[in-house]
Amino acid sequence: MKQKLGEARTPQVRKGQMRQGLSREAFRVRYMARYHDPAFRAEDAALARLETIAWDAYSEGRKAPMTSRAGEGYADPEYDLSTEWRLTHERLEAAQRRQQQSDTRSRVLVVNASSRNDYTCPGEMSKSFRLAQICEHELTQAGIEADMLDLSRLAAEPDLHIYPCKACVSTAMPLCHWPCSCYPNHSLGQVNDWMAEIYERFAACHGAIFVTPVYWYQVSSPLKLMIDRLVCADGGNPDPSSTHGKHPDEAKALELAGWHYPKHLAGRAYGAIVHGDVAGIEDTRRALSDWLDWMGWVDAGASARIDRMVGYYEPYASSHDTLDADVRFQQEVANVARAVGKAVVALRAGKLHRADEGIEPPRAK
Repeated sequence: MKQKLGEARTPQVRKGQMRQGLSREAFRVRYMARYHDPAFRAEDAALARLETIAWDAYSEGRKAPMTSRAGEGYADPEYDLSTEWRLTHERLEAAQRRQQQSDTRSRVLVVNASSRNDYTCPGEMSKSFRLAQICEHELTQAGIEADMLDLSRLAAEPDLHIYPCKACVSTAMPLCHWPCSCYPNHSLGQVNDWMAEIYERFAACHGAIFVTPVYWYQVSSPLKLMIDRLVCADGGNPDPSSTHGKHPDEAKALELAGWHYPKHLAGRAYGAIVHGDVAGIEDTRRALSDWLDWMGWVDAGASARIDRMVGYYEPYASSHDTLDADVRFQQEVANVARAVGKAVVALRAGKLHRADEGIEPPRAK
């Protein structure tokens, strides 16, 4: 049937990219790979029973096996809401309330984005971590609480994950829940998602400093995973019952009816420190600043955004020694922390504002 001129139409939900999941045998092989160590052979019978339970959860799609009635305050009070999502949501809201109280201590999140540390394969700490420590020291000296978020833990700890963003937002913004409800997904064994904690730490901070090396002209892979998963903070839907979980048709209708794209973490100060040894530092620093500007964060001035080479085309083996000798770079890093600290104090006192504050954009999103 042809659409009449001027007639509103909800876009169809497109299907067909992936029509089926793993076969029974493929699932078994994938599941049992975790128990490759011969030490597990004494428990093969028990593992077989557990694998059968896991297969049932997978084949039946038991993403959130523990739920409770959403209750008052939700679009559908009768919706079965994930108990894990509710707990994360409540912790995040509590952190946000503390952040907005005038008598709380100022708090800056210091993000070390390098994926290497001396506990795992490289056998040596990262330069990013050392730079983050400089920031931590300067903030502490200024009476500001420094919360070190060391993303290298992803590579060093068992079963700690930042799972990839599934781009629910590209189907419809209201399908992207704040905080993210894609994980944990127990039917797929996608548990221990670190973002549940990271969302809370972002909500609790008054500012953040991002310290990243350049990996192939980009930020590090752990930082990119985290950035992608923070998309729900910029326009995300705080009420999963309004879409009854992940119903794309309901989310499309909500967005087309008029979505306000709330910026849940706006108004925090930021600084960025990018370092490399050959190329890519300027573009990476710009990409970080552009992302944070879009999120409604407040830059702490030119001194808070730096990109520097550490040992330009020099050997990797002596890069820490090169950093030791680059005292001016270390001083610049300290200045980033000082600038962000001053910006946080000014923001909280109502003395610092975005220059475009109060200007409504002609286009949402």
